[in-house]
Amino acid sequence: MIIALIIAILIGGGTYMIMQRGMVRLIVGITLLSHGVNLLILAAGIGAWRYEPLMNRSTPDQAADPLPQAFVLTAIVISMASTAVMLVLAAVGRDDDTRSSDTPERSAHKLRALQTLGREAQHIAPDSLRAARRTQRDNAAHGGAQHHQKHQVQKQKGDAR
Repeated sequence: MIIALIIAILIGGGTYMIMQRGMVRLIVGITLLSHGVNLLILAAGIGAWRYEPLMNRSTPDQAADPLPQAFVLTAIVISMASTAVMLVLAAVGRDDDTRSSDTPERSAHKLRALQTLGREAQHIAPDSLRAARRTQRDNAAHGGAQHHQKHQVQKQKGDAR
């Protein structure tokens, strides 16, 4: 029961750290997750505590299965190598997405285009220059769409002949 609890804590903590922002947290999360999976593989291979899988010390029916132990040993080596590579990439990398070089004013200006006006919306007078430009733009858009549809119909008639 203790091993299952330790596995759950390692995998849960690793998942939580992976979902955080920042390269170092991601590396710690992947490391915790790999330790949890290694412990899970090891616990799955050992149903009950058995003797070492050495033939001069135990009989084959009393010995533990050596295959999960070999898998875990290989996984430890691979996780150490990938952790080292990720740490080097984190150290050499120039920019982390948790910091921004923009000032708050510049960020607000970028996001202004994505905001709806809501109560700040204003009525456009029909005789204003702004209304004339909008009408011209809408007519050009609809005229272009009608021209495109007309061209498609002519093309289909030509293909049918």
